[in-house]
Amino acid sequence: MEIGHYKAVIEGLLFASGDEGITIKQLCKVLDISEATATHIIEELKYDYENTNRGLLIMEANDALHLTTKPEHSEYFKKLLETPQTNKMSQAALETLAIIAYRQPITRAEIEEIRGVKSDGPVQTLINRSLIEEMGRKETVGRPILFRTTKDFLTYFGLTSLEELPPLPESDEEDMNSQEVDLFFEKFNDEMDNKGV
Repeated sequence: MEIGHYKAVIEGLLFASGDEGITIKQLCKVLDISEATATHIIEELKYDYENTNRGLLIMEANDALHLTTKPEHSEYFKKLLETPQTNKMSQAALETLAIIAYRQPITRAEIEEIRGVKSDGPVQTLINRSLIEEMGRKETVGRPILFRTTKDFLTYFGLTSLEELPPLPESDEEDMNSQEVDLFFEKFNDEMDNKGV
């Protein structure tokens, strides 16, 4: 494997290791290379970052290597943090939230059965925004996690209880699934307009 490839892989590993960072020993084990080779590649990467117009650098702290931003750009990061974040969610996240709101408690597999696609990303987004939470496990094979909406969900949409969700029209199962999502989108968009988003 050529050095350029190792550099690219190590750069990716540094990024993927996040705040925890990665040690030289871990790099050696993952890449099956010697410590001298790993150290040489890290030194080359450090040189690349320091001597080109790049926004990142490699920092070492507590024997772990971290990919971090350059201190001289800190004013821009401060501005970014001061900029109001958008409250808009992806269509996938909204669909998933609508399904959970009307069908809770529900497992990820049941959500995916309704949506017809994987829902790991949308579920994680909703957990991160505190709109849904885990509420135990279903008593079935594999004991999958059950999800439900949170108090923050109710607060966000100005509801006092789930009974205030728009009622669903009587229809067959397939139509009901799309109706759930459509009604929820309509309610969500109304709330967003009221909040001025």
